[in-house]
Amino acid sequence: MNTHKIETVLTEDGTLTLPGLPFHAGGTVEVIILQAKTPQPQDAVNSQSEKNRYPLRGTVIRYDDPTEPVALEDWEFLQ
Repeated sequence: MNTHKIETVLTEDGTLTLPGLPFHAGGTVEVIILQAKTPQPQDAVNSQSEKNRYPLRGTVIRYDDPTEPVALEDWEFLQ
């Protein structure tokens, strides 16, 4: 199934014109009309991307003995 996406604006009288379709004249096509999503203002997009950039920001972090050595038994020279 060949698909083609095009965005266009309805005229005042509600007419929809689809110029330059890549299908053969006389061929059967199926038309599905979807309302386009309204574009978000740039500030909202930037704010949303900032929130997603640091997903752990604001979460609770607790360190138990942060200066305690870790995995001492794994070091060869200590044995």
